[in-house]
Amino acid sequence: MYRRNIFHILFPAACLIGLFVVYQAWFKPTYLPTPPSDQPNTVVEESRDAPPKPHRGGPQEPESTQTRLIDPSVVPKTTHRGLLETIRDEIEKGNVNAAETKLDELPAAIANDNTTRPYVSILWNNLGIQQEKNSGTAVSIKAFKKAASLDPKNPVVQLNLAHAYWELRDPAMTQAFLEQLVALAPNEPFPHLALADLFQGQDQLGEAAHHLDQATALSGKDPAVQSYLRTVTAKVRGTEKNEAQLTSRDSAHFTAKFDGETDQTTWAVVLEILEEAYREIGQKFGHFPSKTIVVVLHTKSKFQSATGSPVWADGLFDPVLGRIQIPAQEAMADRVWLTRVLRHEFVHALLHDQLGSAGSAIPTWLNEGLAMELSGDRWSDLDQIMTQEFTLIPLSALEGGWGGLSSDAAVVAYLEANSAVHYLIDRFGMARVRELLTHLKARQTLSAAMQSQLSLSYEQFQSRWVDQLQEHGKKS
Repeated sequence: MYRRNIFHILFPAACLIGLFVVYQAWFKPTYLPTPPSDQPNTVVEESRDAPPKPHRGGPQEPESTQTRLIDPSVVPKTTHRGLLETIRDEIEKGNVNAAETKLDELPAAIANDNTTRPYVSILWNNLGIQQEKNSGTAVSIKAFKKAASLDPKNPVVQLNLAHAYWELRDPAMTQAFLEQLVALAPNEPFPHLALADLFQGQDQLGEAAHHLDQATALSGKDPAVQSYLRTVTAKVRGTEKNEAQLTSRDSAHFTAKFDGETDQTTWAVVLEILEEAYREIGQKFGHFPSKTIVVVLHTKSKFQSATGSPVWADGLFDPVLGRIQIPAQEAMADRVWLTRVLRHEFVHALLHDQLGSAGSAIPTWLNEGLAMELSGDRWSDLDQIMTQEFTLIPLSALEGGWGGLSSDAAVVAYLEANSAVHYLIDRFGMARVRELLTHLKARQTLSAAMQSQLSLSYEQFQSRWVDQLQEHGKKS
């Protein structure tokens, strides 16, 4: 079995922890209808008492009922009250297009008036929430920006904008913006989580761990949340300690970290391979990473202790810290192997960056298949298997983690992932696959995304792919 490419699936920490998953599970607000209130402009109270729900291929994530709608029931008593009530009603009825048009057309005298401006901000905020529910964050960002510009001191509005920035990996989520948000909402854990991610991306792991500690302290008494964040923090601090003595070298889009005694030719070759992958695969996929990717070259003796990997692992992409990690001695022993591993893991890093907090939404078979197809990582083992008798695993059973698969089943899983994605790209084209991923990022189910983008049900896609696979097997 080609274990070097499945370690990041089998590695427990990669499956069980990650800042994106923490955010999605506990800190991303769920927007619910606002109940009537006798108090003007109040926020629906937060709740963390919802029961857990199963999550595919990872830990159980509690169903968050934290809400970020602002009660719009009390309209300012001005001559424009009727118009504002009309817009409010359009939003509550779900008529988002009509509401947005009316908000865009509001006279400056209303939008800029000290009495009505905070209420107009609330309307934009609640419109953004409706848009996000209907069409995703990319559509709602305009409304959140409008709301934030009208009322920069409203913590709920500013938090909603921050969540939108986070979802989109928007560069506007700067350190200065987040520090202002910490001051505005000092009891909220999310700004600290976002700062931790920001510092982590800048390879400032000490600062990242500090803000993870802050997020943990503010995350309530839920033992699962506390345990989760402490595990991530421990991983960050452990990585900082393990990499303290490493030397760094940068290229345009990557940082190579290595033991000072490592042959410097190795890191130069690694960066050369990755820069070529950045250009070629990024162009093919239509997306380039939003931040520098770190690749760590470990000595063989330190590779397993630093990563917690078993003896058979040859490399991994760690989604928690966004690092590609490989043993340096093996790197120069086989340039072909090194190229395949780095390109394969780069695709995982690319998908991780492109999907952002929706990374858990992509089925494992699609993730792995894309890594193999886009990197040109064609395993000779797979052609051999095609000539043998084996039992197909339904793609629906390969959406979650593969850690429970036997060695033989894991090889079949990779065969199917590679074959299904090859058929997907060959039949529908890469542009359609990118649209499919966009819909998954917007939290659409795979079945719904396939129906809308491929005009096929999930079952029809699988049936046609199996027919093609069996035909290929006969020819082999």
